[in-house]
Amino acid sequence: MLRVLLLTLSAVAIADAELCKPDAQNAFKVRLSIKTALGDNAYAWDANEEFLFKAMVAFAVRKYSSKSTTQISNVLLCNMTDRVSFWFVVTDSSKNATTVPGSEVEAAIRMNRNRINSAFLLSDKTLQFLKITSTLSPPVEPSTPVWLIVFGVVLCLIVAGIVFLVVAGIRQRKNNRTPPSPIIDLAHTRGRTILYWLC
Repeated sequence: MLRVLLLTLSAVAIADAELCKPDAQNAFKVRLSIKTALGDNAYAWDANEEFLFKAMVAFAVRKYSSKSTTQISNVLLCNMTDRVSFWFVVTDSSKNATTVPGSEVEAAIRMNRNRINSAFLLSDKTLQFLKITSTLSPPVEPSTPVWLIVFGVVLCLIVAGIVFLVVAGIRQRKNNRTPPSPIIDLAHTRGRTILYWLC
């Protein structure tokens, strides 16, 4: 009985090692930059953080595919490095020897990316799923429409032009109304004295 149990456990360990390896089918590489994101407040990546990561991936797959049978034990991590990068796969709970299709895991991660990032206090730039493109946040809608801003700028330019023309016209009229002062020029043209009027 003990031999059968040991044989079964070793077979499961070998199967897990075959499923989770770099560049395996349906495997995804993850890279975390905890020190870059949090600076002096960075936490150490340990077994508890691995458990949280597995739980978040299992949660994402369960929520996306409505498979309530996906457990934390179905998420396998392998090739851990000191700089916190690793590969993971999600095994199918009904058939432990196969993995959940990569497209399904990718869609689940994309749908729950914000919650996964929030769990680790990271962003798309500091928690990277290398085969999964980051989800783009929706474009920011300004509180006032763009056409209204352009209309306001053009209207202000027109009003400024009108005000300039009115002020220039008033100044010109004012200068024309002042009485001219006579100045006698001693120059003679054909024997006549010419008076110049200054405006």
